[in-house]
Amino acid sequence: MLDCKHVVGEWRRSRIGFRTGLGVAALMVLGTSVALGHPPHFNHDGNLLISDQFNNRVIEIDRSGEIVWQFGVGPADTSAKSIVGVNDAQRVGSATLMAGTGVPAGFEPACPGGCADNRVLLVNRHGRIIWQYGQFGVTGAAPGELNTPVQNTWTPDQTVLITDQGNQRIIEVDFNKEILWQYGQTGIAGNGPNQLNNPNAAELLENGHILISDENNNRAIEVTRDHKIVSTFTAGGSVSGVAFASRLPNGHTLLTDSNNSRIVEVDAHDQPVWQYMTKTDPHSNVAPLPTRAIRTHGGKTIISDQFNHRVIIVDKAGTIVAHYGNLNAPGFGKQNTSQGLNGPYDAKRIGDYTGLTPPFDFDEESDED
Repeated sequence: MLDCKHVVGEWRRSRIGFRTGLGVAALMVLGTSVALGHPPHFNHDGNLLISDQFNNRVIEIDRSGEIVWQFGVGPADTSAKSIVGVNDAQRVGSATLMAGTGVPAGFEPACPGGCADNRVLLVNRHGRIIWQYGQFGVTGAAPGELNTPVQNTWTPDQTVLITDQGNQRIIEVDFNKEILWQYGQTGIAGNGPNQLNNPNAAELLENGHILISDENNNRAIEVTRDHKIVSTFTAGGSVSGVAFASRLPNGHTLLTDSNNSRIVEVDAHDQPVWQYMTKTDPHSNVAPLPTRAIRTHGGKTIISDQFNHRVIIVDKAGTIVAHYGNLNAPGFGKQNTSQGLNGPYDAKRIGDYTGLTPPFDFDEESDED
């Protein structure tokens, strides 16, 4: 395991490297390579990082869909060598932070009763785990344990926000694995003060507040560090199953309205100003349950259209300008996403933190833009 002080020290000395794709040297030198394709294509700005949930892997692809890097063996592997039921991934320098949730009964032939993988991992480009919170095969709420961690966010303070869904909480942990902050009462689902119901994501905002996707309460809430709700977003009470929320540069909030198969942008007064439906194609799954919508710096929207088994990029007019995977046809692409994805839960563009928590200072992100 890499010493956390060394990692943080290298991170602080390498901020320019983070933004240019050079990465942190301390996160590049360990382990045995599992990279695919041509190493020079790894970590290029503009590549997509996809959490290919039921293929038990995180992949990085270029604009043509070619897989240039992979962590996880594939759908037949349900061991700790893979990230089983991965829900979320983000690039941190040249390392990758990812959250595994395991899979429920009936989804994996190798473990018909379900597979538990409650880990948040930071892995280097060679696939070696250099930091971990939670344990493979263990479900719990004790220190160092998680229950279905569906999302993770690296903050500029070198802490990690973990959406610990099964424990009904958001926790912030440091490199020493100490819990520094929590929202939600462990194991108690509700919609009262300091309560959540099946939370699905948390992003640190520039003002220091936390934007939480409170999925089964059908809302996104902005909370302060002292647990006060300062804003609630429901698209006028119309959303059902808020799987993700992000704060856009114009002050609007982008919501993934999963149960309605809709992406909706709302203004500061919670009024919808833009939306996109993911089930309008006649070949669509009737309930594709999209799980992520992320706005890019250029104004397009990357959508993880989960049970249509594809990632699509749409422009402001709602035209699909790029797609990866095959509509409503799960598969396991070994070289290219045209061969298939299976339940992609998350997709992010490397080097573009529009609406997301950057791993470096917020003002540095603005300077780069």
